Formats: sequence, C-alpha cells, structure tokens
Amino acid sequence: MIRFLHTADWQIGKPFGGFEPDVRAELRAERFAVVARIAALARDEGCAAILVAGDAFDDNTIGDKDIVRTLDAMAGFPGPWVMLPGNHDAALPISVWTRIRAGGAVPVDLRIADTPDVTMLADGRLAVLAAPLTRRHEGQDVTGWFDRAETPAGAARVGLAHGAVVNRLPEAAESGNPISDRRAETAQLDYLALGDWHGFLEVAPRTVYSGAPEADRFGSNAPGHAALVEIAMPGEGARVRRLDTGRLHWASLEVSVDNATEALDEAMARLADPLRSLVSLKLAGTVSLHGRMAMQDRLSYWRSRLFALRTDDAGLYDRPEAADFERMEITGFVRAAMERLRARAEDAADPQREAAALALRLAYVEHRRQQAAT
Repeated sequence: MIRFLHTADWQIGKPFGGFEPDVRAELRAERFAVVARIAALARDEGCAAILVAGDAFDDNTIGDKDIVRTLDAMAGFPGPWVMLPGNHDAALPISVWTRIRAGGAVPVDLRIADTPDVTMLADGRLAVLAAPLTRRHEGQDVTGWFDRAETPAGAARVGLAHGAVVNRLPEAAESGNPISDRRAETAQLDYLALGDWHGFLEVAPRTVYSGAPEADRFGSNAPGHAALVEIAMPGEGARVRRLDTGRLHWASLEVSVDNATEALDEAMARLADPLRSLVSLKLAGTVSLHGRMAMQDRLSYWRSRLFALRTDDAGLYDRPEAADFERMEITGFVRAAMERLRARAEDAADPQREAAALALRLAYVEHRRQQAAT
C-alpha cells in the first residue's frame, strides 16, 4: 500500500490587506505554522510523500525570507515533497522556483515539478504525473498529456494539477486553467490531486481538491484541510481521508439589533474559540443615540477578544429619542440645534439626511464622553 498527503493553496506571502498591521503579520505567520503541521501529519501518518498541487506561494515576487521560512517549516517531514507551480506561482522564466534552485541546498527533499513529466517515488511504486502552469491563465487543459503518459507496470498513477474542473464548479471558478472532469478516467489515474479550489472537495471520481490548509478569506468553501490518500493496489482507486489542519475560523455574521446589544453578544458567544476567530460582522436595525454608543462599547469589548473583527454598520440606522437629549442635560440654543439635526435626520426627503444623522451622533458621543470625564 502507498500512502501520501495531498495539499495545495498555501498562499505563502499573501498580504492580507484590509486588516490592521499586527493582524496581517499574525495571518502571514499562520501560513508557515500550518506548513509545519502538514509536515508533522505526514510524518506521523507514515506517508511516502507530500504532493503540493500549486499556489504554495501567493506570488513569484515574495521575499527571500518567506521562501526560507517555508522550507524550514517543511523540514519536519523527511520524505520527498513534490511541488507544482500553480497560477499564483507559475513556472515563469524567473519565478520562485528558479530562485529556490539558484539558492543552493535546501533543508528538505524537494522535487520541483515545473515541467510536464513523471516523477517516480516510493521505490518506483508511485508515479506522479505533473501538469505545471507556465503562466497565470492557460486556455487549454494542460493535463491532456496524462492520457499518453507511460508509467512502469505496477506503479500507481497519480496526477498533480492546478485549475478548474469543467462542469463541476460554479461558473465563476471556471474562468481559466480548465481540467477535464473525465481526466482520472481517460488517463487511468488512481487519483488526481488538485489545487485552486480552496475547500476540500471530491469533485469527480478519483478527483479531489484538498483545499487550502488554512482559510485565507471570508466566505470560502470548507478550507482548513489536507487529504490523506491510500492506494492499496494500482487500478483499484484510492481511499481518501480528510485531515483537519486549520487553526483559524473565519466567520461572516449578520446581526439584527433594535436598541439592544444582547443579539450581538449572543452571536459572538456562539463562536467556539473567539481568540482564533476572524469575524466579518454586518449590523442591521435601528438604535437610539444611547444605543449606538452602547453598541460601540460592546464592539470594542469583542474586538479585544477576537483574532480580528471587521464591521459593516451601513444597515444600522440612528433613531434619536427624547431620552437621548435628557441624558445630555442640554437646554436652550444647544438643545434647539440638536432638535433641528434630529428633524433633518428623520426627514427622508432631506438630501443632507445622512450628514445630519452623523453630526447628531458625533455630537452626542462627544458630549457624553465629556460628561463621563467630569
């Protein structure tokens, strides 16, 4: 029996724009940590090899330090690593792969599959047929040569490719790098190891996306895994087991609130591990000015307890109440000015409605902060 681990889409060096600098640094560090976990899993499971189906690196221009850290993280597995160029790290004339070769000795048994060729592993019992991408977008199916590839009798045939299996994925995922959904059949493969789709998915017979080992975006499709593959006898297919590798949880939440923070707290409390959770929060509903201030306080509370928090409160509308002005303890001209702002904020026909609402909110918050400080 042959056992190997299939992984893809590490996206080492991804910048993670949109997050605070400290969060970006932590997210980048998690990419190296998950590679080390993959190496440990393969070692502990007694794998003969690790196959990386493209996009190990987010870009061919990543820094040398990122390359060195990746190779160091891989050192926990003593067997061969077969790494395929994908669309992010395509086998260009100057690429991350040429830089690795030019850098000299590496601390792992690395086989760079940057040409369409067969790599023999496991004492000749495993033949890996590679279909590297030589540019970001290929119009033709680069796995076509698998059908004609000759491999030794008795060796398991495993394809390694990066792209979109036609007729099996959402239309948006089929914009380039097509792969036939019958390739495992026509090439007589025991297993086709794929990258590009970031969720674990057996997309066609003997055809599997391992998915990204660690999520890297909101709304992705079941990432955080690798595939442990066992082939008992060539020609009889493969047994595939999904292994958990991800540490972080990316959650998209929509919370409706009406002048209360309980719904927010309840949604956050349902998170299994807040410190490992990145949350994209969409708020909707109406709040008084006091309620808006209380909501901001609760958001600050949760922001300090989550790995990261993004908020969208475009659907949260202010509805000032008389009690808001009573709390401000204002009279005379100031009270009259605030009432005028309130009236404009509530007038759907007023073109300055949103500006008035914002001015009212800022004035309220600043006044209440000053009250609290005295």
